[in-house]
Amino acid sequence: MTALIHPTALIDPKAELHSSVEVGAYSIIGPNVIIGAQTVVGSHCVIDGYTTIGENNQFYRFCSIGGMPQDKKYAGELTKLVMGDRNMVREYVTINTGTIQDGATTRLGSDNWIMAYVHVAHDCQIGSQVILANGVQMGGHVHIGDWAIVGGLAAVHQFGRIGAHSMTGGQSAVHKDIPPYVMSAGNPCVPVGINSEGLKRRGFSAESISALRDAYKIIYRRGLSLDDAKAEIRARQLSEPTVSEALQPLLEFLDKSERGIIRP
Repeated sequence: MTALIHPTALIDPKAELHSSVEVGAYSIIGPNVIIGAQTVVGSHCVIDGYTTIGENNQFYRFCSIGGMPQDKKYAGELTKLVMGDRNMVREYVTINTGTIQDGATTRLGSDNWIMAYVHVAHDCQIGSQVILANGVQMGGHVHIGDWAIVGGLAAVHQFGRIGAHSMTGGQSAVHKDIPPYVMSAGNPCVPVGINSEGLKRRGFSAESISALRDAYKIIYRRGLSLDDAKAEIRARQLSEPTVSEALQPLLEFLDKSERGIIRP
């Protein structure tokens, strides 16, 4: 070990840590853990399981990463946790490995901001540039798209899906899927508009944002069936190719939704 490992830390000899990794006091790292360059593990953290962590991540004290899934069906199978680069993981965050019922891997992308007391359950698939505020709790198999923001103390039902560029208010109870770009809040969680300010910050054109506002109205304010709403949005794609790219993730999400989408 190098001088970057605190003498009270317990690192299994089989663990693979880049020489630039820092590990704080009393942390424990198991034998099947791989950690990339410049990652910092704070004090009193436990990282175990078959866990692969990329570069430049930061784990604050008391995190529990790579623990076995909280699923009664789990019987000790080899399942994994894979994390990308530059993730900020704050105090008391728990992230579990996957199950063989769903690909066997919990996965997080890069550049995510995961605040204190967040729980990422087995088989969750978290994109990149996601913000999970303090106390967000997820059931298993949850999918969250890139750039989504989930407010503090929100709870997401197992198998739920939250679309890219969406924004969900604090203390929301998410029982249905939240489409991309949609702002939502409440218990039960309901749609309240389009995340237009976030889209502006990410470089979406005024034309694309306008088209997404219209798509929101088609889905939620016209009294149409979901199939009819999707047909109208696809017609907009054909008639205005300049907004087709922005509308496509919305249509793909609606096509794949199994739990149904949130409704007013």
